[in-house]
Amino acid sequence: MTQHTPYQAFPNTFKKALLAGQPLIGCWCSLASPIATEVLGVAGFDWILLDGEHSPNDVISFVPQLMALKDSSSAPVVRPTSNNAVEIKRLLDAGFYNFLIPMVHSAEDAASAVAATRYPPEGIRGVSVAQRSNRYGTVPNYFQEINRHITMAVQIESPQGVATADEIASTPGVDCIFVGPSDLAATYGHLGNAAHPDVQTAIAHIFAACKRAGIASGILAPVEADARRYMEMGATLVAVGSDLGVFRSATQALKDRYIA
Repeated sequence: MTQHTPYQAFPNTFKKALLAGQPLIGCWCSLASPIATEVLGVAGFDWILLDGEHSPNDVISFVPQLMALKDSSSAPVVRPTSNNAVEIKRLLDAGFYNFLIPMVHSAEDAASAVAATRYPPEGIRGVSVAQRSNRYGTVPNYFQEINRHITMAVQIESPQGVATADEIASTPGVDCIFVGPSDLAATYGHLGNAAHPDVQTAIAHIFAACKRAGIASGILAPVEADARRYMEMGATLVAVGSDLGVFRSATQALKDRYIA
């Protein structure tokens, strides 16, 4: 008789690496295509962000993309449209363990995000006995284990968030603060210019708050020089590009070789 290795739902190795301070290089996934997601998974990034805030994704389109990553070493991370407990609940049930919550402005916002991902009494996640995340009810220790295996990264994208960065970083259950440089620049009055000294000072302040709290810091930095500078500043969760950006640049370059 063939021996089958039992399915192991835990541990969450991505969270373990994040908490250990390991550099984790990722890529944004915005095309809402399981084929594009699968290609990114083949490349071997440490993590892939499946975006629901600025991409035409929802729970239904996310599931095929999770399936496309089942054989990949890349950890799926999801960004919902907002800090919405109902949406977060649905994404949990769909099979996501790692979350990036946009537009977190305060410790209260951060605490709400954490609570949405935890079953009571630690949080407010609603209970479905059989869903994709627990392999339709076949993971025997799922309810006892899942709370501590959820990764929570929150995005600071406003002066209010910068001002309360220490409180956000100290919120129980927050594992990482991730900087949204474009929105941060916009809210500081420098739309399209994340390199402005005001924005760079704010980013450094956020990274320092994370260091004081002993949690990870991260950022999206598709320009290599920026990515390497932020890593030198202490960021460990760094997204270095996107499927959309790579596809757009490569197709433009291909056309330009033949058509003036």
